[in-house]
Amino acid sequence: MSAKFFRLGAAGIALLVGVAAAEAQVPPPMMAPPPLRAEPMPPPPAAPGAWVWRPGRWQWNGHAYVWVRGRYVHPPRPRAVWVEGHWVPRHGRWVWVPGHWRG
Repeated sequence: MSAKFFRLGAAGIALLVGVAAAEAQVPPPMMAPPPLRAEPMPPPPAAPGAWVWRPGRWQWNGHAYVWVRGRYVHPPRPRAVWVEGHWVPRHGRWVWVPGHWRG
C-alpha cells in the first residue's frame, strides 16, 4: 500500500470525525418543539420475534425541527419496555432526553 492511500484514508476519517463533532455541538433550540404528529401505527413486521413500536418524534437539526417517523424495533431482552424520549426546557433552551429501555 502506498503512502498516498494512507493519507487519503486518514483525511477521510478526519472529515467524518469533524462532521460528527460538528453535529454534536449544535446548540439546543430556544423554541419549543411542535406538537407531536398523529402517526398511524402500521402492522408489525412479519419477521419472527418480538417487535415494539417506537413512535415518531421531533429532532432539532440546528436550524429547525424535523420529524423522525416511528418504527418497529426489537427489544434488547425479553420483557424490556421502551420509555419514550421527550423534550424538556432547561436554562432557556429545549433539551432532548433520549428514550431508553427499562427492565
